[in-house]
Amino acid sequence: MEGPRTAAEVCGRVAGAPWRRRALEVVAALDLPDCWIGAGFVRAPVWDALHGFGNPTPLDDIDVVYHDPACLDPAAEATAEARLKELLPGLPWSVRNQARMHLRNGDRPYGSTADALCHWLETPTAVAVRLGPDRAPELLAPLGLDDLVDLVLRPTPHARAQRMAAFRQRVARKGWLKTWPKVRLECR
Repeated sequence: MEGPRTAAEVCGRVAGAPWRRRALEVVAALDLPDCWIGAGFVRAPVWDALHGFGNPTPLDDIDVVYHDPACLDPAAEATAEARLKELLPGLPWSVRNQARMHLRNGDRPYGSTADALCHWLETPTAVAVRLGPDRAPELLAPLGLDDLVDLVLRPTPHARAQRMAAFRQRVARKGWLKTWPKVRLECR
């Protein structure tokens, strides 16, 4: 299977599409603290490449995640989302401050966006990308890249310990195994 294997190759695959590069640029322009675009924005183009798909798989949303414990008001997220819709309309933006997401998930407070990603449900989704100070894409993968590039769908350690029912429901609801049939589900 040809496709991205390293962090640099994953970044290249994600930022290589002009619309994805533009999305990274407008998110960077928001200047939110510890801000990244994660989940399917990274996972889908990698899995598409590993499946040899010529056309990108549509995204349900574009997950913009940041960490700002100084402003936990959900209205700030709505303001950022509205700004993204102005700057780059027609995309399914979703903005969430990870400093408050622990409340929804019943976890201890997350100390950073990387910490929050470790509490997401599946390992190949717990990845994110942003433009660094030099405008080059940077990757955030606190649980590593192996599952993403090896086409393995597995619960994060946190999900395995505390949220397996939610993991199973999400896998069934998202239909990833039908969209990307080479993906292997491993629940151990």
